[in-house]
Amino acid sequence: MRFSYYRGFSEETKYLILSLILPSVAFGMFFTDISYFLTVVQGLPSDFMGIIITTMGVSAFAGSIPLGIAADKYGKRKVLIIGNITASVAIAVFALSTNPIILLIAAFLEGISEAASFASASSLLADKCNATQRNGAFALYGFAQSLAFGVGSFTLSGVIIFESFGFNNQISHVILYLILAGLGLLSTLLMLKIKESKILKNPKTKLRNLLPVKSKNVIAKYVTTSAIIAFGAGLIVPLMTYWLKLQYGVSDAVSGPILGISSIIIALSILPAPYLAKKLGTVRAIVLTQAASIIFLITTPIQPNYLLASVVYTTRAFLMNMATPLAQSMIMGLVTKDERGAASGINVALWRLPNALSTSIGASLMGLGFLAEPFFISGIFYSASIILFWIFFKKTKMPEENIQCQQKT
Repeated sequence: MRFSYYRGFSEETKYLILSLILPSVAFGMFFTDISYFLTVVQGLPSDFMGIIITTMGVSAFAGSIPLGIAADKYGKRKVLIIGNITASVAIAVFALSTNPIILLIAAFLEGISEAASFASASSLLADKCNATQRNGAFALYGFAQSLAFGVGSFTLSGVIIFESFGFNNQISHVILYLILAGLGLLSTLLMLKIKESKILKNPKTKLRNLLPVKSKNVIAKYVTTSAIIAFGAGLIVPLMTYWLKLQYGVSDAVSGPILGISSIIIALSILPAPYLAKKLGTVRAIVLTQAASIIFLITTPIQPNYLLASVVYTTRAFLMNMATPLAQSMIMGLVTKDERGAASGINVALWRLPNALSTSIGASLMGLGFLAEPFFISGIFYSASIILFWIFFKKTKMPEENIQCQQKT
């Protein structure tokens, strides 16, 4: 692995990546724990937990395209800041209320914050670096994000610390949620140091001309494969603490750090991604690593204990997520610069909706005692997505790959 891929970034690129670390810590804790927190800690039924997670996904779907268009028209940094503030508020509300209506409102806000953050962060990062730096920038962003997610999962062990001071389990969870919501909010100060992107559409542009017409073919192919894999992922990934509890009787104070280790290993797996893309080509690197992960996905639920299951699941995550920054970099490199926000919004929308719908299905299956089936069904969707991705993009060469070929000649 060559660290030269991670040098020469602008100051704003570094600020952007740093500003996303604390919100990722908060999200890491939240997404790792929410299925456990709502059911085991707050005492809500598993089907309502599934509805909450589905609501987050549906609102993220609904908000992603409008917010992606708004990012292209009014400013990616503005949308990013709005998303970060909204996310912090939503996490705090989840901690402080068990009222179903309030929780549904919080879930809606969380989904909107997700849409705002993901629709703007990737496109803003692509604007701040050139084509030859892009894979490295997205890999570094992915590394920092996965590492932060891991730290967020590890913070669940803080529940034990708060309990040692005399707080009960529920109050200890509330304290942890509020602390991380506050830390995420502080990141807004770093976001203010980033200049607004200069690649914006004319504010007077009509709505129909804000849609990514020039890049519609590549976006359609990319989001089709992304949506299929999102449905498969939703069946299990957001529910792992809940699944480990049902399958092995493991509490979130134990499973959270285990999943935190998984996120840290994912972070380390991302670092060689630019080198792998250069050697194999971006498309081949994505396909090979994701295809290999399916073996470990379908063997996770047949392990005899939670430690072996965690090792196998972590291996799956290692391989599947190695390619994530390459896929994000790929779509940002293929669409035109003034359509990146809208492209990000469409991608987020068509990821979150199927992901949220399948999470509700996965939660219901697990609640009924079907603990292995979600993994097998997920493997079918992963396989279909990878095959389609190869069919659509096997002949695609990225702009930076063409530059490298020219330099060799």
